[in-house]
This record gives sequence, structure tokens and C-alpha cells, in this order.
Amino acid sequence: MTRLLILPLTLCCMLELASEPAAADQWPRWRGPLGNGTWVDAPRLGRFPPGGLPVLWRAELGPGYSGVAVAAGRVYTMDRPPGSEEERVLCFSASTGQLLWQHRYRAPYGDMGYGKGPRAMPTVHEGRVYTLGAVGHFYCLDAATGRVLWHYDLQKQFQARRPTWGFAAAPVVYKHMVIVHAGFAPRGCYAAFDRRTGRLLWQAGADPAGYATPVVFRYRGRTGLLGWTPEHVMCLDPDSGRIFWKVPYKVSMGVSIATPMVVGELVFVSGYWEGARAIRLGQSLAEAKLLWKENRYLRGLMSQPLYRDGYAYLLDKRHGLVCFELATGKRLWTDRNRLTPRQRNPQATLVWLGRSDEILALNARGELVHARLTPAGYEELQRVPLVGETWAHPAYCYGSVFARDDRQLIRARLPVRGAAIGE
Repeated sequence: MTRLLILPLTLCCMLELASEPAAADQWPRWRGPLGNGTWVDAPRLGRFPPGGLPVLWRAELGPGYSGVAVAAGRVYTMDRPPGSEEERVLCFSASTGQLLWQHRYRAPYGDMGYGKGPRAMPTVHEGRVYTLGAVGHFYCLDAATGRVLWHYDLQKQFQARRPTWGFAAAPVVYKHMVIVHAGFAPRGCYAAFDRRTGRLLWQAGADPAGYATPVVFRYRGRTGLLGWTPEHVMCLDPDSGRIFWKVPYKVSMGVSIATPMVVGELVFVSGYWEGARAIRLGQSLAEAKLLWKENRYLRGLMSQPLYRDGYAYLLDKRHGLVCFELATGKRLWTDRNRLTPRQRNPQATLVWLGRSDEILALNARGELVHARLTPAGYEELQRVPLVGETWAHPAYCYGSVFARDDRQLIRARLPVRGAAIGE
């Protein structure tokens, strides 16, 4: 496909993620089972109760930005107990909230900015949980017991260069390997390890580490690993680490944060100061060139945009939620900061409800917002307070939302009014 405009795509083909098939009613990794911010088996939501969602349980938690993963009846996240120099990986029962196990380790933060706790979300796969701490402690743990199967201190053992605000990208499982974005010296912006044994398989790229989780995708019969660093948007061969292409995009303060998006032949990233870039892939995965850029309405920070049928939805730092045409960058509307208030570091986690045009968003104030997004405009359906202030991504499964702030992790039941929307 070489023409400029993109044909409308269904969610099932917009990202051919290669790391694992969609898991029914689980949230085992960053951005959900498909890795693109979709609750695959989402129910049709009813009205939120006036007094708030029923909270099935609450569990005590320390501060942190780490998102929530749910798999096989267990809930995983990371925190940093107040006043300590330790990080923890925590596992709770999804049904009761009981703490099943914890793994603690020493992790001094020194002068790291926003140093209240770990950033990266755990990744759960085939009975193991993979975690990356803010200063580079990389663990593979038994998901049922918390037993350490293998571990690296990436700063000490691979000279990984910690970015200003700590390591934040979630580990990515692909085939027999787990891939991290950690900035090894002298090369190794990305590195792959055997997920069973921990053996280093490859390391590639001389760029410093940013904060964005890389994306595994399929294009014209080949598999690519799309990464965004503080200096380039790049595509690698995930089997070998060979770099297919790099497009320069140097960002201020190294804030390459929001997960890149791949739709058909287009790659999209958006930064806080330098704005958005769209890159078009060519006849093969090894060909790419800059298509357009925009720096007035498409200046995202942490929130990954969503895509549907030719249009994307992005949280801009000034204008709020923005709808734009992905092929051209043309703006259609802004929500004038209705989804979440305008502030220095705007954040809202956006998730599609199946193949519908409805989303759930957890904003920085801890409000759960149910809305409809179409090219015609933003339609808020309902909202309810859920937790305290948070940047951590929630999980959606078992008819519930699992969300956290700096003091608690909760499971709240969502109202259902019919059959699942489905994928």
C-alpha cells in the first residue's frame, strides 16, 4: 500500500502484535492483551451508581507509578515503601485482595527526579512475571510464588545509563525472549534476553534510553520492533536486533514517553515540546520516511493515543483531548480539557471498550470517565471518583477495574447492561 490515505482498519488488524495471542479476560501486559489499549471482552456498561462503583476490596500499597497487571487470578504491581530504599514486586489475589507474595530488594534512587517509586508495569507470561525497576533491577520471578528465577542489575552489569526520571518501559515478551529498553553502554538501547534462562541474546542501538515501551508488529509478512528513543524513531528486527531504519527526532529533556502507534503503513509518535511525527513505511519493513509533523495541537506526554477508522485521539498538553486524521495530521476537534484538567503534566489512560466507539479513561485526578469518541466530537457519558491522584495505568478484566494510587490498590465492579461488546 503506497498511497497516502489509509483505508479504515478494524482493531483486530491495526496492530498485528507478535508476542502472544489475545488472552481472554486478562490484562497481562502494558496496554492490555493486544498491547494497543483495547479491553477485548469489554461488557456493555450500565449507569455508574450515584455513590460510586462498588469496591470489592482494597489493599494497602506504597507509592509508585507502576501499572497493574492481572493474569490467572492474580494481580501484580510495584511500589516503594515510604521512607525506604527498597522497591517491591507485589502479588495479590484477584478475588480477595489478599497479598500472596512480595519480593523486596534494595534500590537507592539518589537524585532521581519524581523518585517516589517504580515506573514500569510488570509483564506476565506463561507463569512468569518480568519487572524492571526505576534504577535498572531486571527480574524474572515465578508468578505463583515470587521465587527469583533470574535477575540482573542493568546499571552494574551492563553499564545501563539511567534516564533522568528512571527506567520506565515495560518488558516486552516476544517468542522465546524478553526485550528491555535500557540504554546499555556503549550500545544496547534495546536488549533481548532468553526469557527462560536470562541469557543475553542481542543488544542494539547506541541511543540513550527513553521511557517508551517498544512495540512488536507485523508488516507485509515481516515482524518489526518499533522503538522511540530521545534521538530517533527506529525499527529493529526483534529476532536479531538488526536495525532496519532510523528517523531522527531529538526531543528536549529526553522525554520520549508515550508508546508509539503503528497503523497499517503509518508510524506515529508525539512529544511534549517538539510535537508529533508521522512516518510512512515503504514497500518493505526496511523502508521508511517522514510523512508529516505537527507542533500546535499534537503534543502528547505520557498518554498513548487511540486509533479507529482513519482517526486518532491524543491528549495534548494544552488543548486536552484532540481528534485528528492520522494520514495528514489535520485536527478535527478538541475537548477543551473536559476529560482531564489542563496542567503541567496532563495524563489520562485511554482504553477502547471492544470494537465500540466508547472508552474508559482514568485521569490524573483518579476519576474514571466513560465517554464516546468519534470524528464528530467528544461525548462524555458518565464519570465517577475511583482513587486518589495517579499516573499509573489500571487493568480491566473480570468485569472490574483494578486501579491504584500511592496508598492503595482496589478492585471495583463495573455495571453491566448486556452481552460483551467483544473484539
